[in-house]
Amino acid sequence: MFNNRQGGLEQIPPVVRSILIINIVVFLLQQIGGNFAENYFALHYWGSPFFHWWQMFTHLFMHASLMHIFFNMFALVMFGRVLEEVMGAKRFLAFYLICGLGAAVCHLSVLTWQFVQLNDAFVYYQEHPTIQQFAQILQKGKMTDPVFARILQYWSDHPDCSDCAQVSMMRINEYYNILTSVPTVGASGAVYGLLFGFGFLFPNAELMLLFPPIPVKAKWMVAVYAIIELSMGLKNSVDDNIAHFAHLGGMIFAFLLLKLWRVRRHYW
Repeated sequence: MFNNRQGGLEQIPPVVRSILIINIVVFLLQQIGGNFAENYFALHYWGSPFFHWWQMFTHLFMHASLMHIFFNMFALVMFGRVLEEVMGAKRFLAFYLICGLGAAVCHLSVLTWQFVQLNDAFVYYQEHPTIQQFAQILQKGKMTDPVFARILQYWSDHPDCSDCAQVSMMRINEYYNILTSVPTVGASGAVYGLLFGFGFLFPNAELMLLFPPIPVKAKWMVAVYAIIELSMGLKNSVDDNIAHFAHLGGMIFAFLLLKLWRVRRHYW
């Protein structure tokens, strides 16, 4: 299936090679551009003043750290080179970008639902500014900012505090504005689409895990990754800054495209 007559980057199919190079160049430019690059090209919530439509695509070529880009690009080469040879260059490029776009749509949709829930709770709190409601909104929004803890503690110690409700509302509003402006970067959504595509087209292909070093069929690896992402996304841990529903979105759109295009499966 592979042409091994050449080495290095020349052995990688053209679209995968181009995506790889673009990601590396953009990552280097990020180190120079700093906040400017993040504000204009990272994906922001569509209710944020920093949101621009092109971020739906540009965020795919940005990464948060060296390890982030390394693992994404490793997976891109590992699975993308096979899929590009099966699909052809143009269809593979469309597959990659649409999976990335689908990941962004799913991620923003989940954020919208979460922020609507938080906003509704905040509106209710404004109408019923009690310490009990304040504690509930902190728990519901998973707000772990130490400032909230201090306000809650002070309010508990001084039940007759006349300014606590107003101060808490101002802080929640500030927190909401910060929360809606947190950017998302990375090719992970598109890469998860490639992972699903590989597992779908080559379900019985054996992949070697790193930890532990045992072979696993591609279909089982895809299933395990999907379950992990779904469970972690539903858990929505405070310390978790990974966009799990974006990963699932990439997989879902990969499935839809493969069914729509009727790409032939290979049972080897």
